[in-house]
Amino acid sequence: MTPRPLVIAHRGASGYRPEHTRAAYELAIELGADAIEPDIVATSDGILVLRHENEISGTTDVASRPEFADRRTTKVIDSAAHTGWFTEDFTWAELQTLRAIERLPKVRPESAAFDGRFGILRLTDLLEILDAAPRPVTLVAEIKHATYFASIGLPLDELFAREIRRWATADNLVIESFEQSVLERIRRLGVPGKLVYLIERCGAAEDLIAAYRSRAPSYASQLSEQGLAKLANEVDGISPNVALLRGVHGTELVARAHALGLEVFTWTLRAENKFLRRRFRAGDSHEYGDWLAAFTAVMASGVDGVFTDQPDLAIRARDAL
Repeated sequence: MTPRPLVIAHRGASGYRPEHTRAAYELAIELGADAIEPDIVATSDGILVLRHENEISGTTDVASRPEFADRRTTKVIDSAAHTGWFTEDFTWAELQTLRAIERLPKVRPESAAFDGRFGILRLTDLLEILDAAPRPVTLVAEIKHATYFASIGLPLDELFAREIRRWATADNLVIESFEQSVLERIRRLGVPGKLVYLIERCGAAEDLIAAYRSRAPSYASQLSEQGLAKLANEVDGISPNVALLRGVHGTELVARAHALGLEVFTWTLRAENKFLRRRFRAGDSHEYGDWLAAFTAVMASGVDGVFTDQPDLAIRARDAL
C-alpha cells in the first residue's frame, strides 16, 4: 500500500526542471513521486497538450518567435482579461516548434538553465512516460478552463475521454478541476477513476458563475457542513488551497470531509521562501526556508495527498511524520 499522504508531483518535478516537460515528469518518477499531475488544455485542432495555462508566453519561447507575432491577442478567460499567446490559436504542428522555459526564473535559476532544451508534450506523450515507468505511477489530470474551452467549440470532457478511456482504470487515474460540471460530464462518458474538486481560497467556480452569475455559490459555502455533504454525493474528494488547511481549522476541515467519505488533497507544497508562511522563511526569496516544518505541518492535518514542486522533499517530510 502507498504511504499517506500521497506525494503528487505538481506539473512534474517543477521545482527542478521547467514544468510539464519530459525532464520534469521523468525526474519526478526518479525522485519517487507516487503520482504525476499535468494541466490539460487544447490546441485549435483538438489535441490535448500539457501547459499550466492556455496562455503560454510565460512557459514557452513563443514571444521571441517572429513567425507567431501576429497571434498575440487579449482574451477574457474565467472572468479575467489575459494578453499573450494561447494554445487554442495554434495547431499541434505549430506548438511542436516551441521550446519550454522556466516560469519562475528568478526563483528557480537552476531550472531556468534548462530553458530551450525541451518541447511541449501532449497527454498521449505523458501516458507513454507513465507506461515506461519502473513502477506504477498514478495520473492526476487537471482539466483547465472547461467552460471557456467549451464556449469555443473545444469540449475538454469529450477530448479527454477520447484520449484516456483505453488507458485509464479505477486505480491509475484521478481527475480534478475547479469546475465540478466537467468532472460530472467525464464520469458520464464512462471514464473510470476518482473525481476531485479543486477549491480556491475565495471566489466561486467559473461554471457556477456562468450558470448563476451573482448568485453562484462561493467556494467557501461549498466547504460548509451543508456544502460538503452535497459534494460527498457527487465527487470522491476535494483539494483545497493549502492556505485553507492551516492550524486547527485545517484539521477540522479534513476531519469533516473524511467523516463524509471524501478524500482530501491540498496544493501546493513548495520549499522556497517566496511560497512559505513568514514563520518558516529564512533567507532570500529563492532560497529554501524551513520546508520540513512547513510540509509536516500540512501533512499533520491528516490529508490524503499533497501536491508539491519538490517530490523528494515531500517524501522526506512524510517519512519524518
